[in-house]
Amino acid sequence: MTRITARPLTRESFAEFGDVIDMGGDNHYPINGGKAERYHGLATAEAQGPNARVLISMVRGTPCELPLKLTMVERHPFGSQAFIPLSPRPFLVVVCHDGKDGPGEPHAFITAPGQGINYRRNLWHGVLTPIGEAQDFLIVDRGGDGSNLEECHFSHPYEIHLPDRIA
Repeated sequence: MTRITARPLTRESFAEFGDVIDMGGDNHYPINGGKAERYHGLATAEAQGPNARVLISMVRGTPCELPLKLTMVERHPFGSQAFIPLSPRPFLVVVCHDGKDGPGEPHAFITAPGQGINYRRNLWHGVLTPIGEAQDFLIVDRGGDGSNLEECHFSHPYEIHLPDRIA
């Protein structure tokens, strides 16, 4: 089994896979008479295909046993998919580039508390993986006609470990 250790999620380390959603970056400004600070344009929602539309949903994710035995990844050919935590807890993010015959070797990230992510359209990724306890998320993704889910099961599992400072 191939062992992979998750690394900290940063805008730079995740840029090739999608967007990091947090209150960082330079694109922010005051609104509501100075009573709020808007962090603008943190991610772009993608929705393609027949009758495509952007949806906002909520989900409660259940933690997986760690180290994670990764046997499957999925992707959404018609739209991006964002997960924004509703509590300041980290979660595990697993992504893969396209390989010759499906997903390539996984890359694993651990979010900082409160960070969210936006997977680009058609990016292989693991399932939602809260750490330690159930966690609620806001989801922004695509609705519409056609199948927007493709799964791939690995011929051999990968073992995803958290860095020592989280475990």
